[in-house]
This record gives sequence, C-alpha cells and structure tokens, in this order.
Amino acid sequence: MAHNKNAMKQSLAALAESLGCRLVGDSSGVVTHVSSLKSADEDSLVFVDDARHLESALGSRAAAVIAGDFAATPAGDVATGATIHKPLLISPQPRLAFARAARLLRDAGARPRGVHPSAMVPVSVLLGNKVEIGARVVLGEHVKVGDGSDLGAGCVLGDHVAIGADCRIDANVTIYRGTVLGDRVVVQAGAVLGSEGFGYVRDRETGRYEQFPQVGKLVIEDDVEIGANATVDRGALDETRIGRGAKIDNLVHVGHNVQIGEDVIIAAQTGLSGSAVVENNVIIGGQVGIADHVRIEEGAILGAQSGIPTKKVIRGKGIVFWGTPARPIREYLKELAFLSRAAKEKE
Repeated sequence: MAHNKNAMKQSLAALAESLGCRLVGDSSGVVTHVSSLKSADEDSLVFVDDARHLESALGSRAAAVIAGDFAATPAGDVATGATIHKPLLISPQPRLAFARAARLLRDAGARPRGVHPSAMVPVSVLLGNKVEIGARVVLGEHVKVGDGSDLGAGCVLGDHVAIGADCRIDANVTIYRGTVLGDRVVVQAGAVLGSEGFGYVRDRETGRYEQFPQVGKLVIEDDVEIGANATVDRGALDETRIGRGAKIDNLVHVGHNVQIGEDVIIAAQTGLSGSAVVENNVIIGGQVGIADHVRIEEGAILGAQSGIPTKKVIRGKGIVFWGTPARPIREYLKELAFLSRAAKEKE
C-alpha cells in the first residue's frame, strides 16, 4: 500500500505522551503512518500484543513498535533476546493504543479545510471552525455543522439537520430533515439517516395500504459509527435513538422508533424492525433478524443469523443466543445433538 511521503511526521516522544505510553529507547525518532509488520517501512509504526511476535517486530523495517507490558522490564530494558532493538511504546493495551495512534497520525496529515466552490450552502447554515465541505454537497436551510467536522463529496443534508463537532460524514451520505448527530460521529459512504419508516395502515374495505405518519426524528449520540450503505429510519411519531458509542456495520437496517443503547455492536446485514429496544453493551452478529417490539436486554450476545420473534425478550448478560427462534446456545446445541441422534436411529 502506497503512503504519502509528504505526510506530517510525528515524534515518538509526542506520540507516547498523547497515547499515555512509556517510551523505551530513542525518543527522537519519528513516524508518519501505521502499518502491519509485513508492509512496514522506515516511517511505520507497528504493534504486537503477543510476546511471541516481539522479536519479529523488532526485526522489521518499522521505525517503532507499540507493545504490551511483556516487552520491557521494570528497569526499562527490552525483555527479549533479540539483537535488533528499536524504540518501543509500552502500553497495557497495545491494540487500543495502535488504533488511537492511527487516528492521531491521520488527523495530523489532514488536508486544509474549507468549503468547495461547487457546494450549495444557504446563508442560514451555521458552520463551525475548521469545517470541510466537499464537492457537490447540498445543505438545506438552517443546517448546523460543528467545529472540525467533514462532509464528503455529494452529501445531502435536509433542513434543520444538526451535526456535532469532529464528525466525519463520508461521500454520498443522505441525512433527512431534523436529524441530530452528536460529536465524533462517523458515517461511511452511502448511508441514509432519518428516512421514513416502513409503517402502513390497511383499509379493511379496499384492502389497500396507506402510510402511517412518519414525522418523528432521529437522534444519534456521541461517538457512534455507522457503516457504508446502512439505513436508519426516523421515528414514526416520536424518535429513533442510537446511544453513545454504538458501532453499526455496513448494510444494517434500523427501523422506526428503535432504541439502541450505549456501546452496542451490530454486524453487517442485520435488520431491526420498528420499536425494537437494544440495551447497553449488546453484541449482535451478522444477518440477525429482529422483529418489532423485541427487547434485547443488557449484555446479551446474538449469534449470526439468529431470529427474534415479535415481542420476544432476550435476557442474559454475557450469554450467547443462537438459532430461530433464538435461545441460549447450549440449549440450541443440545437440540441439534438430539435431532442428529434421532436421525441416525431411523437409518
């Protein structure tokens, strides 16, 4: 992978201070980007979270290594027999420190900000400091964009949309009228936020369907990340809400009036029907189907391709649920074993 040779260099001393790492070795070194061990070059920062890979990291081309506490003795010496030493940034959570380093390096090399001449920005729009508005962006009336936020090329924001500080809205995202985003929200390309929910009333005389009002709003709290081509509907009469720190993968659909708690993880191709409630710290695997008015209580884990019927309550912190209808995985596996034995007995 090619890297920008003109990227801004970051000193290891400054990076260690920002990350809260202990720096072992030469503090005058610099890095410009993160990489894997395989693709490392002389400007790279790499990481290891297993002592078995430390020697390989020290022998790589990388300028410096983020490693766990296993990499250095209390006296500060490198805790390995490797003969090739290089600067180490010691962290109790090296993978997390590496992720944070990647963001710091990316932000340091960011291009100058401003409003592209092809963007449509009405005079009623309020733009914060150091905002970037990309090519062909269309903003509605009374839109607010917070300090340090980026809107990628081709984004469309309806009237009265509010974007917090330090958000990243990638290309071709559509955000409907009245949607509110907190700070540090990331929305990847092609996502649609605040669209009309799928709610209809049937005329019993004609058999035809008419739309139930979809006039609520969508609120997305701080530090939420939403993947490419995901869709999140606004509330019917009230609101749809995505809690702080939730991470939503590509191609996920969130229906109207859904309430998603804090630090929830939802993998790709999952669908949540109207008025479902997902409490804090729930993990939802890929291709899970959640029917309307379901409640997933705090800390539950839904395995891939699970199905949750209407109004079902899933309860069990740290318990993995699987199958359709979803039940605790131990119970599900026992059923599979029973069916397997029964099939063999009939042979």
